[in-house]
Amino acid sequence: METLTLPGKTLSSSLKIGPVAYGTWSGGRFMHFGETLTEEHYHRCVSLAYESGIRTFITADVYGSGKADALLGRALSRFPRDSYKLIGAVGHDFYKGKRQGNTGYPRFTNPELRGPDEYYDFLKMAASISAENCQSDHFDLLLLHNPDEIGYTSPVVWEAMDRLRQEGLTKEIGIAPGPANGFVPDLVQTFENFGHLIDWAMVILNPLEPWPASFVLDAADRFDVKVITRVLDHGGVFYDELKPDHEFKPGDHRAYRPEGWVKRGYDFVERIRPMADAHNLTPLQYAANWNLSHSAVKAVIPTFVQEPGNDARSIESKIEEMANLPIVDLDQREIDTVRELGDNTDCMLLKGASRRHTTSERCDEWPMRPDLMEICEAYDLGTKW
Repeated sequence: METLTLPGKTLSSSLKIGPVAYGTWSGGRFMHFGETLTEEHYHRCVSLAYESGIRTFITADVYGSGKADALLGRALSRFPRDSYKLIGAVGHDFYKGKRQGNTGYPRFTNPELRGPDEYYDFLKMAASISAENCQSDHFDLLLLHNPDEIGYTSPVVWEAMDRLRQEGLTKEIGIAPGPANGFVPDLVQTFENFGHLIDWAMVILNPLEPWPASFVLDAADRFDVKVITRVLDHGGVFYDELKPDHEFKPGDHRAYRPEGWVKRGYDFVERIRPMADAHNLTPLQYAANWNLSHSAVKAVIPTFVQEPGNDARSIESKIEEMANLPIVDLDQREIDTVRELGDNTDCMLLKGASRRHTTSERCDEWPMRPDLMEICEAYDLGTKW
């Protein structure tokens, strides 16, 4: 295998991550979307994804406190490890920390849990356990999962992540902001400070949610950071089966979205359908191509959902739809037209640094800092944060 080594980063000519990845949150087992698959059904879906051509799988150790990792590991155990890419994500401390409502577990960088001198030890421990649960001795990509303010700004954190790469526990490293939308100034500053180390970033992006993630794409290109985009299906809208009067089951994660979002998505799909048809693409395939038309974007992750009801599409049909993704060239005019049609600017309060906050009371929200305002000005990010 030919390998090219650059300062801090390693590029390999072997099997690549993407363009479509399978996330362990699919199938309703660890995030409540639609029906919850049995373990046997989940294994069949992972096998179908692999056998149909999806060879990138992504998990996070916090999902089920390791259960998602183990489930994926069992599902993939029949396939050669070098025949697929495995992405992990660590950073939530469910080992020592206590869950904090809907913000989840505290991040490992919480000063009440440990100081900087223990960051590496935690990351090594968490990544090792996660990889073992996945029945692997390494990740192809390890993401810093939903970091707090310290995670974005601490050289010690990124030196520790880089050390895991140097030791072979992962081949590449990256960052996965979240769990909600936002973090744009924080992410761009992280690229500026640590982009020589960071290989990948994962953000929310689809034609109905171009804002705010589109702000980070130019910076990602500038610092040679590849982008994975999640929530490709926009809560299932692009699967072309949700109707404006759709009622979600109690507890379904999507029931907490703002009222009218399905109607907006349904109308949007009808507006872009002629463009999708012109390329012989389904709405979801078209959304994937729109994302991948941005040069920084190298992979998309749909959430594969089994909706309730006898008339619902099978989750298997959705996996096959994305496994057979045709890649087409969309010209810039078409890309811009879709962005304008789906414009969601200012539709929500964003997480991360914000002028709304004077203190850091949650691990995913903190006050805006002068150095971040300088980032906003330098990268033309606007001042509304």
